[in-house]
Amino acid sequence: MRASFHTFGCKLNQFETEALASAFRSRGFSLVESGDEAEVYLINTCTVTGKSEQKARRFIRGLARRRPAALLVVTGCYAQLEGAAIERLGPNVTVVSQADKSLLLDLPRRLQEQGTGARIPKGGGSPDPFAFQVQRYSFHSRAFLKIQDGCDHRCAYCRVPLARGGSVSLDPELAVRRAGLLEQAGYREVVLTGVNLSAWRYGGEGLGELLERLLISTVGIRLRLSSLEPETIKPALVQALRHPRVCPHFHLPVQSGSDRVLLRMRRRYRAEQVRRAVGLLRAVRPEPFLAADLIAGFPGEREEDFQASFELAESLGFAKLHVFPFSPRPGTAAFQMGDRVPERERDRRVQALIALSERLASAYRSAWVGREVEVVVEEQLGGGPAWRGFSGNYLPCAVRGVPEGPAGRLVRARIEDDGDPCSALYLGPAPDAHDI
Repeated sequence: MRASFHTFGCKLNQFETEALASAFRSRGFSLVESGDEAEVYLINTCTVTGKSEQKARRFIRGLARRRPAALLVVTGCYAQLEGAAIERLGPNVTVVSQADKSLLLDLPRRLQEQGTGARIPKGGGSPDPFAFQVQRYSFHSRAFLKIQDGCDHRCAYCRVPLARGGSVSLDPELAVRRAGLLEQAGYREVVLTGVNLSAWRYGGEGLGELLERLLISTVGIRLRLSSLEPETIKPALVQALRHPRVCPHFHLPVQSGSDRVLLRMRRRYRAEQVRRAVGLLRAVRPEPFLAADLIAGFPGEREEDFQASFELAESLGFAKLHVFPFSPRPGTAAFQMGDRVPERERDRRVQALIALSERLASAYRSAWVGREVEVVVEEQLGGGPAWRGFSGNYLPCAVRGVPEGPAGRLVRARIEDDGDPCSALYLGPAPDAHDI
């Protein structure tokens, strides 16, 4: 039998899709592209923006029409909040809640025994948010390790906590064990993921202590963090970030450079704390890749507020800006706010920030021309000796001259231009991480 997987949204969704794909592969299913014919399609959805929901609806509706005999299983944050509406997109569409998502691990067996008429029970799923684990990835050459889920904060624009609940953290002993298994499986990079990674807490320990545990217990992998809240970047955490096996790539969900807007957003820091956080990161990791999320057009955002965001991003020299037009999300405080920014003005601000991001990204790439980096090669380009991958500081690279071999290798390369991706020349295999 054939199974196809499609993921909308964050790295956490990507991890959970990989876990489901692993379960299907282990039962002998063939994994095919979402455009190919299959007996079952699993769609993992996102609710961060209205646009991500619209894309999911369009995809599910079209797939239900093209593959009427297949079973379409939809899960994820959007499915959790709007399940009834999603099931109306087609007679062969089944929604599985976050609480029941673990039941999907048994779906391959049910399909083999009952065919595409198999029914997924409602209720009875594992309450453990860390029930999923993966040792061999189907769609990625870098591994993910989920260490946290949910969020205790209620930012005015975000409804992810409505879908995933409060913050929970993986037992550090289990995190160490899972990281060790990924290392034994040959992965050279592990990305730590969660809804709010900075909220990881267990028995009095914080994220810095967990990083120290992982670095002590492994020798052959580099660790990448998916996102860090600005107010949590303090000396205890920064000390762990000094380690050369922690990738110098840090993503900050800044959202705005205006204190007035940050207050309306119910964020827990102000612009000066963002500046201090960036200063701390640059003090311990010279020339890191720093990315930031920014929302343009939040209700009540005045021109001077927008300029504060623009100037903060420009002065701090972020290497990339992830720019989101404000999207009113049902169930959030911002959904009820008046003083909406007109769409035309909101979109103008979005475009200005995107143009700034392109200029900052180009400047960062230019600074690395002629320098050596280490790249996890992920995909062969055009069947030739060039491979696509990311450096430790998250430069997208097309590396020429890589010898034949599997994806997932860590190689040394010299950056030759500031393109996107950067052209790079293979210099040899990277040293074992324990030699660093």
